[in-house]
Amino acid sequence: MLLVAFGAAQAEEEEDDEDDGITRLTVHENTIGVGLGAVARDSKDRAIFGQYNGLRKDDVNLLFDADIEKRSTEEGTLFELKVKNLGLDNREAKIEFEKQGDYEVYAIFSEITRRDIHTINTGLLNAETTAPTVVSLAAPGAGTDLNLDIKRRGITVGAEKWLTPNLFFEASFKNEDKDGARLSGIGLACSTGGNFTPISRFLCGDTGAVLMLPEPINYTTKQLDAKLNFSGENFLLSGGYYGSFFNNSNGSLNPAISGNLWNPNGSPLDTGAAPGSTLAGYLQQPFALPPDNQAHQLFVSGNYAFSPATRATFKYAHTHATQHDSFAGMGLTGAPAGVGNLGGVVDSSIAQVGLTARPTAKLSMLANLRYEEKRDKTPLAWYDSDSSGAVRYTNDLNSSRKVAGKLEASYQLPDNYRATVGVDYASVHRDRPVATSSISDLALALTSLREETQELGYRAELRHSMSETFNASVSFGQSQRDGWEWLNLVPGTPTVPDSAIYNASGTFPMTMADRQRDKFRLSADWLATEDLSLQFTVENLRDGYTAPSEKGVHGARTITYGVDAALKLSEEWRATAYANRGSQTLNLDHSVGYIAELENVSTSLGMGVSGKPSDKLEVGGDLSYLDDANRYTQSMSSGAPLAGGGLPDITYRMTSLKLYGKYALEKNADLRIDMGYQRLMFDEWTWENNGVPFAYSDNTTVSMQQHQNVTYLGVSYIFKFR
Repeated sequence: MLLVAFGAAQAEEEEDDEDDGITRLTVHENTIGVGLGAVARDSKDRAIFGQYNGLRKDDVNLLFDADIEKRSTEEGTLFELKVKNLGLDNREAKIEFEKQGDYEVYAIFSEITRRDIHTINTGLLNAETTAPTVVSLAAPGAGTDLNLDIKRRGITVGAEKWLTPNLFFEASFKNEDKDGARLSGIGLACSTGGNFTPISRFLCGDTGAVLMLPEPINYTTKQLDAKLNFSGENFLLSGGYYGSFFNNSNGSLNPAISGNLWNPNGSPLDTGAAPGSTLAGYLQQPFALPPDNQAHQLFVSGNYAFSPATRATFKYAHTHATQHDSFAGMGLTGAPAGVGNLGGVVDSSIAQVGLTARPTAKLSMLANLRYEEKRDKTPLAWYDSDSSGAVRYTNDLNSSRKVAGKLEASYQLPDNYRATVGVDYASVHRDRPVATSSISDLALALTSLREETQELGYRAELRHSMSETFNASVSFGQSQRDGWEWLNLVPGTPTVPDSAIYNASGTFPMTMADRQRDKFRLSADWLATEDLSLQFTVENLRDGYTAPSEKGVHGARTITYGVDAALKLSEEWRATAYANRGSQTLNLDHSVGYIAELENVSTSLGMGVSGKPSDKLEVGGDLSYLDDANRYTQSMSSGAPLAGGGLPDITYRMTSLKLYGKYALEKNADLRIDMGYQRLMFDEWTWENNGVPFAYSDNTTVSMQQHQNVTYLGVSYIFKFR
């Protein structure tokens, strides 16, 4: 009945009586389910549990599902009505009518609410609007609680029609409204010689501010899709149009500050006198929100069979995207003279061709080539200046070209071995930063960029069917990425050799650095007995990075292990179990002097059982456990300006138990009971550490209950008919 919390009432299909010895088509069993679902504990205990499933706000909810289908064999028509979670705020409904071999029309309504897992305590006035007013609290926790949510409502209508036996047309239109607010903020500025530079609050001196300002959301997105499909004797062809239109009713966020704030060191910040007044003026500037934009795409794709063993595929798509939202209409000022909007234009083209062939019964081959080009045609204009105001900068252009290719061959060897080898290639060509781009003003933070990178890799896999009950495969792959010379970001000196660009403490993007990637995978399927099956997997991925610097990312590694089991206990009972463990590690050396090993370790365990103690009773249950931890092992290099190091772990643990039972009251009516318990712990230091909450400059705090326990119960009456 309930997504996540409760299992859905299943519509069953049964065969007609075979009194004449002829096997009939299965007949759909219609179902209507009505009931109530109750959730224990308050909304803070249900913060994570109820983030998406509609069970965060109310203690008791109506449960209503329906799955109705009506066929007319004589007329070849089908009517369907499906309703899910009607009593919750993640409800869905679909109605469809089809005449077989002729046409189909349908309409879909969907709604889902995302509730923020945090509770905000604030003195903010007019929160979730475009004109909030910041009012400082005397102390953290002295305000009122604010819970943010985002609701999405979508309506889709569509139709399909056979125009001829070979020509098929389909079209759909979707309108989605998105309303609410998400956690956001602005800040800050520190006084340095009269200039204000946005940096981290924790690097400020005695003067600085950061404010919690929820981003108001009032979006409308429209999507139009139309496609014409043709099927011939040896080929299939499909072409059409896709359009996306985004509108934001809110152009900018315009905050106001009433009264004084608090400095990072806890002292009062007077917003009526310098430097606080200058800082307050900076924070009260209009803050741009996502602008209106649209995109139009024309595409064609298809495949052609040269012979039963050889087939070619192709695809081409061209997209024209624009962003012309008026600066003045968004409430933004200070644009370059004569420039009323960005004038953003990006044209993208994608072309892809592929070929599959089976020259012999034992050999199969495939080849694939993909080309993607993005052309940024947005006009350049003088939008920014450096901290002194003497040097001006334009927006940057972001055109690129990407090429990707793949060759693969697979051969059936003796003794049930099958070998597969492949070669992969990828290249990316990027726009050089223009001389007027503000990227050159960030040279202290970013040392260099690369115009082009290429990556070449190979892989091999060996599969073996050892018996009818045991199969295994092992694969290995390696790829090498390198590129052109690095670009100096100082205007006028665009390209220099790597030996000259070397900077012991420089910062080079990891996506452009030389990289060697090694990947190993082992898997096996074992039917241990007639009733027990097991699956095993092991994967190891290792990346090594090289850049003209002693700093930056040096390596990354991912290791995963997993086992799944399915056991048939009897004709009426089944059991399943799984265990997985994975770790991801990132090693880096930061330019300011700390050396970090960032690691994520995740362990998940689960088991389930289901069965039928009697003809009328069906029961089942699942027990699962998840432990996910982010670890921040950190040390300092010699001569580092900061002492100490390391951050607390972020840990998430969840234990979940789900039980259900379904009893046949009558031949056409069932009673279903769903019960569950979820216990979790989320220890995360971003908003609170050692009992001390993070406080914004107006003493707003963001918190979440660390330990959460939820118990739920759902009871439904399910009526079945044909």
